Amino acid sequence: TSGLPMKKVHMHGNNKTDEELKMCLDYEIGSIVIDNEEEIGRLSKICKEKNKKVKVMMRINIGIDAHTHEYIKTSKHSSKFGESIFDDRITEIIEKIVKDENMEFLGFHCHIGSQIFDTKAFHEGIESMVKETKKISEALGIYIPEINLGGGFGVYYTEKDTAIDVEQFMKSMIEHLERSLEAEKMKLEKVSIEPGRSIVANAGSTLYTVGGTKTTYGGVKYIFIDGGMTDNIRPALYQAEYEAIVANKANETAEDVVTIAGKCCESGDLIIKNGKLANAETGDLILVATTGAYGYSMSNNYNKAPRPAVVFVKDRKSALSIKKESFEDLVRNDVLIDL
Repeated sequence: TSGLPMKKVHMHGNNKTDEELKMCLDYEIGSIVIDNEEEIGRLSKICKEKNKKVKVMMRINIGIDAHTHEYIKTSKHSSKFGESIFDDRITEIIEKIVKDENMEFLGFHCHIGSQIFDTKAFHEGIESMVKETKKISEALGIYIPEINLGGGFGVYYTEKDTAIDVEQFMKSMIEHLERSLEAEKMKLEKVSIEPGRSIVANAGSTLYTVGGTKTTYGGVKYIFIDGGMTDNIRPALYQAEYEAIVANKANETAEDVVTIAGKCCESGDLIIKNGKLANAETGDLILVATTGAYGYSMSNNYNKAPRPAVVFVKDRKSALSIKKESFEDLVRNDVLIDL
């Protein structure tokens, strides 16, 4: 095991399986963030079967349309996540948790989306969370000790991005929270955030080897790499953009306009489209920055491609963290049958 205290673990998800919920109770994690009304009943049943109590929060959808890609907005009225604060039954739903003897209700969780640079959206989220907490608290006559404001703080990927200064922004969030609590005459015991990619994205890069190049009849110059949407699906999934360099030619001028393409049988298997690089040739190394957050964690075996290795580097020393998959690994779970 990792050795991390289980009380610091919190379980999210819009469709947790019974097996996952049972595992949460067995490991006695810190809390489960309930996503929807149906989950309340399933979790209660499992608690009774195991004769265990659990601390829970409720994910609520506060209806803020943050300025980010459509696929990573998580707080629109049509979002699959959480229960809407605009639903007439929201108080009734929370009351189910409060009255359940197997659950201890801690408070509310929200998350408005990912890769957000609009700080105003986070401030609006704070106001909505505080007001909703007070409303439910008064309606049910209970004290609600916690709120979790989620995350989504944007980081630098390309020159189009101006990363949020997390230290400065945290100060403004705290000030805004204090003003909101004062306006509503409320007190909280605990306020949490989930910084996510903002603390790990720029810590990681992906290193590819150039297998070949090709300039098409249509004028597109391709750089072919030994990876692609199998180790970084974000460009194909929601047009995420990155910057790269030819690592072994880092001091050369980046003048070639190229498209970096992967190995998969998909025209959309692109890592960078129309980016500028130094002249890249077979055998050169391409380094794509800012893959520490959603890189390996979203990797896959599409087209039966093995996942790459993960190497940690510090103070000129390196250590293998995850081994490169082999073709044998890909068929490890296959079962020989004779019908």
